[in-house]
Amino acid sequence: MSEVATRKVHTPEFKAKVGLEAVRGVKTINEIGREYGVHPVQVGQWKKAIQENAKTLFEGKRGPKPAAAHREPELLYSEIGKLK
Repeated sequence: MSEVATRKVHTPEFKAKVGLEAVRGVKTINEIGREYGVHPVQVGQWKKAIQENAKTLFEGKRGPKPAAAHREPELLYSEIGKLK
């Protein structure tokens, strides 16, 4: 009888570590795959995922606020002035 192959489940931390190493480009994807015991295609997919999703790390943190947020207090104060 043949043995059933089980799939490896890698933690997000492991994927990030391997993917970031691939992004750095110090070693080839084949070398990284061999070192960590992961198929080179998988390393390439993790690298691509990191590159595509890196921009979301910086969205919405800082920067100018929308113009509507600046106008709201002004509108409220003008309403208060009209009511007096």
